[in-house]
Amino acid sequence: MRTISTDIPARLDRLPWSRWHWMIVIGLGSVWILDGLEVTVVGSVAARLSEPGSGLTITAAQVSGVAAAMYVAGAGSGALFFGWLTDRFGRKKLFLITLAIYLFATAMTALSFSMWWFVLFRFLTGFGIGGEYAAINSAIDELIPKQYRGRIDIVINGTYWLGAVGGALLSIVALNTNLFPPNVGWRLTFALGAVFGLIILLVRRHVPESPRWQFIHGHEDDAERSVTAIEARVRDDTGASLADVSDHRIRIRQRRSISFREIAAVMVRHYPRRSVLGLSLFIGQAFLYNAVTFNYALILSRSFGIPDDRVGYYFAVLCFGNFLGPLLLGKFFDTIGRKPMIAGSYLGSAVLLLGTAWLFAAGHLNATTLTACWTAVLFVASCGASAAYLTVSEIFPMETRAMAIAFFYAIGTVAGGVAGPLVFAGLTANGEPGKTALAFTIGALAMFAAGLVELAYGVRAEGRSLEDLAEPLSATPERARVEAGQPPPSG
Repeated sequence: MRTISTDIPARLDRLPWSRWHWMIVIGLGSVWILDGLEVTVVGSVAARLSEPGSGLTITAAQVSGVAAAMYVAGAGSGALFFGWLTDRFGRKKLFLITLAIYLFATAMTALSFSMWWFVLFRFLTGFGIGGEYAAINSAIDELIPKQYRGRIDIVINGTYWLGAVGGALLSIVALNTNLFPPNVGWRLTFALGAVFGLIILLVRRHVPESPRWQFIHGHEDDAERSVTAIEARVRDDTGASLADVSDHRIRIRQRRSISFREIAAVMVRHYPRRSVLGLSLFIGQAFLYNAVTFNYALILSRSFGIPDDRVGYYFAVLCFGNFLGPLLLGKFFDTIGRKPMIAGSYLGSAVLLLGTAWLFAAGHLNATTLTACWTAVLFVASCGASAAYLTVSEIFPMETRAMAIAFFYAIGTVAGGVAGPLVFAGLTANGEPGKTALAFTIGALAMFAAGLVELAYGVRAEGRSLEDLAEPLSATPERARVEAGQPPPSG
């Protein structure tokens, strides 16, 4: 492989916002809507699937227990597997493959005829979705200009909750036996997810490979053609003249792949504080969200007598508040800055949840006011949860970006999908206010601790290029330092 000099990162970062960027946002960002839809739909149809006449012999516990655990296991393993492949073979190949896996698996879920079939394809659905997280986040951050990267990444991640709103409302319609037979309605919810995914796939075909990935992996001519075409499209869209950045070049020693040994060295030896930061942010948000949303329906029904078929309305409000947080506050991550905004969202949501725990334990809340409290907590927390993905995507070298996202996502998924339920299940099982408030407190303290880590180790990433935040391992003379076992200068 050769050593080359390129100005492609600077050319991508100097672009004004255009319709081309909106195509990237729609084509790549829609995956979070799918994930929110999937998770919410399964929770909503659990009771219906276990009823006689559903066409499936399965219990509600198997749907919310075994099938949910397999979805989580699939998401974690898919993130790690496809994260490694994404760094090795490119962003575009993998975000097309992972979406195709999701499409196939969710369509097969709609055709389930037994418990094992349902569980198997829930695992494969998660496997595809987990792979999407690594491939999509890395591609988005490498294609979006540096001055918009924070708000766009955060809003895109926040669209998970639009999918959750859609899933909650869709389940109300699809499970209405006056409209659809019991063995048809729940299948339609999964089939519609597959249709939505197919539409995304058609848009995604036009999204280019990341030029940053191309020039490092020996495809510099393809990268040059791609960026030239993007620049022409942006000029046509905006009429803007583009500044000359030819003096902002970096030297790269091209490479085909990176070993797991080098990945481990980057995370543990060269960027230990950033690794602690990533783990803290992901685990903190996972525990907070489980403290609020785990058995939320059980809390509403047992504590306040809300009928099961009405819980979806409360959850839709909760989810919409989650989306409004990134939508309204996301721009401040590029203006006020990452560190104060991330720390503020983690610490602020922790304080709000502690207040909610006290009011709940004291008996001062009803179903409406508890939902209002939850919505306020998650309005603030949602920005922090989205910023966790943004952070780990920005602060590690490009060659390890997808794998870093996959690793921290997998850890957060295990914490949220395995450790969280183990901790909170016993606390919320009998509806006792004191124990439920303790579950809230645990989630709040985990979030608070992560906020303190952000204050200590957070990185001021706003307005900075990815290569400035973490110089590529392939950059010269940086590569020589890494191979010699010396830490990178950016810390």
